[in-house]
Amino acid sequence: MTSSKAHGDFTIIQQRNLVEQVADYLTQSIISQHFAPGDRLSEVQLARDLGVSRAPVREAARLLESRGLLVSRPRRGFFVRALDAAELNDVFDLRLCLERHAMARLVDGFDAGREKVLRQQVEVMCEAATGDSESRKIEEDLTFHRMIIAYADNRRLLKAFDDITHELRLCIALIGKTHADPDSISTSHWALLDALASKDPQRCREAIDYHIGVARDYVVQGIGETVS
Repeated sequence: MTSSKAHGDFTIIQQRNLVEQVADYLTQSIISQHFAPGDRLSEVQLARDLGVSRAPVREAARLLESRGLLVSRPRRGFFVRALDAAELNDVFDLRLCLERHAMARLVDGFDAGREKVLRQQVEVMCEAATGDSESRKIEEDLTFHRMIIAYADNRRLLKAFDDITHELRLCIALIGKTHADPDSISTSHWALLDALASKDPQRCREAIDYHIGVARDYVVQGIGETVS
């Protein structure tokens, strides 16, 4: 490899890392609702605030558009995506299909080792629920559900879940804004583990249906109240 080629590759890597850093910043800002649904993002202002050129800001915005967090409008720029009740229902419907199937696959292979790991994660979630970091609460919640999907031992199922996690971050952020008792978001996960430990497929299905159904209802109700 020539030195010029190596230098060119390093420049590309640096640029990619910068774009990912800007994308992470924008994601956290959207989740914390520093940028609210419908807000327009100013490339110039963001570049100035972050001390970067407009190019990585624009690339990061395009990346978040592909992840469903932003939408672009011709000659107007990028805006924070505002999910309506129908879109939220679609996301939760797909999530329910994935997690219901994962629970059904996992019930037979649910052993003491997996139960211990999942219970430790719920404890982490309960600890996170007492803090002020909305981002951490969301990430720990997604980590728990991703564990269940991963334990189902179906790589395609896991990929499908990973593909919707960015939209799920928006949804879970909305739960945090509309749920009367945020701590119960964490403690409610104990019921899922109790259902799995029972080895009863019907109980597992009812537990995940209830768990995701309650979350969906809180979000859709909150959106309806905002609109009204």
